[in-house]
Amino acid sequence: MAAVVDPCSFSSFSSCVTRHLNLYFHVDFDSHILRGDVALTVEALEDKLPSMILDTKDLKISKVTVNDQDAKFSLGTKHNIKGTPLEITFPFELSRGQQVIIKISYETSPKAFALQWLTPQQTAGKKHPYLFSQCQATHCRTMLPCQDTPSIKHTYYAKVSVPKELVAVMSAIRDGQEEDPHDNNRMIYRFRQPVVMPSYLIAIVVGALESRNIGPRTNIWSEKELVDLGAFEFSETETMLKTAEHLAGPYVWGQYDLLVLPPSFPYGGMENPCLTFVTPTLLAGDRSLSNVIAHEISHSWTGNLVTNKTWEHFWLNEGHTVYLERMIAAQMVNEHFRQFKAMGGWKELQESIHTFGDKNPLTNLVPNLHEVDTDEAFSSVPYEKGFALLYHLEEQLGGPEIFMGFVRSYIQMFAYKSVTSEEWKAYLYTYFKDKVDILNKVDWNGWMHTPGMPPVKPQYDTTLADACIDLCQRWIKAKESDLCSFSPADMEKMSSHQKIEFLALLLQENPIPLSHLKRMQEVYDLNAVKNSEIRFRWLRVCIRAKWEDAVPLAFQMATEQGRMKFTRPLFRELYNFEKYREQTTNTFIKCRASMHPVTAMLVAKDLKVNSTASTHL
Repeated sequence: MAAVVDPCSFSSFSSCVTRHLNLYFHVDFDSHILRGDVALTVEALEDKLPSMILDTKDLKISKVTVNDQDAKFSLGTKHNIKGTPLEITFPFELSRGQQVIIKISYETSPKAFALQWLTPQQTAGKKHPYLFSQCQATHCRTMLPCQDTPSIKHTYYAKVSVPKELVAVMSAIRDGQEEDPHDNNRMIYRFRQPVVMPSYLIAIVVGALESRNIGPRTNIWSEKELVDLGAFEFSETETMLKTAEHLAGPYVWGQYDLLVLPPSFPYGGMENPCLTFVTPTLLAGDRSLSNVIAHEISHSWTGNLVTNKTWEHFWLNEGHTVYLERMIAAQMVNEHFRQFKAMGGWKELQESIHTFGDKNPLTNLVPNLHEVDTDEAFSSVPYEKGFALLYHLEEQLGGPEIFMGFVRSYIQMFAYKSVTSEEWKAYLYTYFKDKVDILNKVDWNGWMHTPGMPPVKPQYDTTLADACIDLCQRWIKAKESDLCSFSPADMEKMSSHQKIEFLALLLQENPIPLSHLKRMQEVYDLNAVKNSEIRFRWLRVCIRAKWEDAVPLAFQMATEQGRMKFTRPLFRELYNFEKYREQTTNTFIKCRASMHPVTAMLVAKDLKVNSTASTHL
């Protein structure tokens, strides 16, 4: 098999691999930098190895040693997406199998894409600053020099020095704390990660954090203003973990903590090992958005334990994780609910492909990412097109129990490794060796290497969707004289998930008349709903219908939180409302300094605003 090339990394991972990282971070809130060093235990994969290349981006390198001997190093030409290759020349040639410790002293840039530094005003408590990282997909290189590719997995140990009034947590097991021997106003927190993992899963948070215990292996971390609400919202975490273990095998990471971040966190969740990050937009107060937790828990197997070898195979992480997340839903609720969530996912896929364009190669399940920024390629395609393929295979091969047997076996086969789509497919054929004739009928090229919607639309059970479809159709077909027939009873028996589906269906139709929207607000009072998924879709329905009363509410939601799933579409809808286009652009420019750098960069592109200016100094 040909050597795998990662188009998103400079690092020389075919000639040497990182086995372990030893990190020391001094967190400087005044300068917005991490200062410290990283010691990489590196193993040569070939004889007479004279040098190696690591990924960096906007790092200031001051010294490099190899086994305590000074080593020559040089930074290459900066690439606008991949950053700057760091070439280290060894003081002696390495032989195959030889391990050395490469120690690099460095500091990050205040504009490091992996890090967001929040002022006290941007936190819930308003008293202390806050730092969080987001390394996926290729931003770890802005936080430390490393082989920043998911094809390499390693363990790590870390020491983090922070001001005494703050707490540090990482994607690892906590290993004690002590006063900083160099500064009695600071504490050092220690962490160990004994399970091999890729660089994009290194994560750090520093803030005025508290924790509550919510299960035998789970604490919820947050600022004190949110920690009790988080403990209520995520109280089913242990049940989900046990359900996932029943489906996928033992949980190998030891601790499963959750951390509720400030509102600017750009994603719904991030599956950092031992410490899942979640957005505060999940705190609806009704436990209705726990599918995000099921998704992040599922990543403990598909993504963290078995990992895509390069970002072109991202669907292996996300498609399997959505599949496992929905299998958890089937176990904890019922099969109708799994089918219902799958229908909702198909709609999200349609919307993503509509946004990108159905001929856009980034809508391929396995896209070519040469010279492509992975942040710009991010969408629901690897999640929902990936899930649709797995569900299609489930239908063809004998149902959920039989196909889940394959998924579990795949996890066991590739645990602690990284994998490509070709390796996954070869194992699928091996596992189902008695059903090769069925597999040969699958349109593999249509599924994997063709843009647009999948070649086959799965047939989902509509039991839970029927009420949503009926209500949507009633509103679309209603004349002015029919509006009095609507009442609060229409929605009383609907779950939060069904309300989300009803609004998602409306978004697929032409905008409904303003009189209808006003009546909808009158009878359902959707403006008062706190559930972020419902509120987001309701505001989009309103803006598309050009209801001006909703404009301030849409601006408020677009700017008070930074989850890209909500912020980008809301800004796009407001921008498309021509009367408010200038206000939309001005609002973004005013708010961009407080946004996460990735969010700011992508919203700038959406609104055609110059994105070269600094986004979060």
